[in-house]
Amino acid sequence: MSHRNTSNRTETDVEVTTTATPHPDVQAILDGRAELGIPRLSSLSVGGMRQLLEELWAPPADPEPVAAVRDVSIDGPAGDVPIRIYTPDGSGPFPVLVYFHGGGWVAGGIELDDGICRALTNAAGCAVASIGYRHAPEHPFPAPLEDCYAATEWVVEHSEVAHGDPDRIAVVGESAGGNLAAAVAQVARDRGGPALAHQVLVTPVLDRSFDRPSYDIDPSQLVITRADVEWVWDRYLESDLDANNPYASPLRARDLSGLPSATIVTAGFDVLRDEGLAYAERLEDAGVRVTYREYDDVIHGFLGMLDDPALERAREVIDAVARDLRDSFGG
Repeated sequence: MSHRNTSNRTETDVEVTTTATPHPDVQAILDGRAELGIPRLSSLSVGGMRQLLEELWAPPADPEPVAAVRDVSIDGPAGDVPIRIYTPDGSGPFPVLVYFHGGGWVAGGIELDDGICRALTNAAGCAVASIGYRHAPEHPFPAPLEDCYAATEWVVEHSEVAHGDPDRIAVVGESAGGNLAAAVAQVARDRGGPALAHQVLVTPVLDRSFDRPSYDIDPSQLVITRADVEWVWDRYLESDLDANNPYASPLRARDLSGLPSATIVTAGFDVLRDEGLAYAERLEDAGVRVTYREYDDVIHGFLGMLDDPALERAREVIDAVARDLRDSFGG
């Protein structure tokens, strides 16, 4: 497994431990949430959870500029699937990142992750196609995944829309989007679909299992707890049997060989941390090239804090992911 140093990151192939406390800037965010009385996601209705995320992750009024932004809609498995395409400066053809947003499969969307996509576009010099997949519980597994896979196929087949190179395609996702990116990579392999160059999984949800040590982190140091993760899984899956499907729980796949190279990013103060590490280790065991990056003093969702001037970790991750992507695309 390839490890690269970041500040305050513990590095080992066997076990990863966290610092005693979050980064001071992260602690300030946690303290602010406590003072405001922001509720846990698991205490909310679906509508309440969606509204809360829209309030917490509202896009900035002055977004980072990119060369061009275009909204399109494609025919998906069960209706239209919206896609927003970001194009960097330059003449192309560009590598293309197919991006899947977070939000526990229940919430989030193209607008809320606009800042992440703009930052990736500029840092990696890639076109980015952000996918507006259907949400659970109205559209449970596998509907969001099928939308994401269909959109990935469309991006490859119509790469000219993004001034893109169909031979240089990667999938990228954060949180539940990381789950979908990992699953799309497995589906593409199993169905003989697009040959993906790389997969980037940022604080991904990878297994409907709640017994890894990171689930025991002090809840006061977390933005999502075990109860929150159970809540979103209960709305994503119609049946407990679906939890054994590797396209829902990518860690449960029997065989991970033949998958694209991967960058996996985890946060030290995140109940999902250990499943990200476990997936990195299993990919490596299957002969897949992996770069594992743990930022041990931050919280789940920190990538979406790009516009918080105090939280430099988010920009560090964007830059690190951009380097990995350029390497995977051959420079």
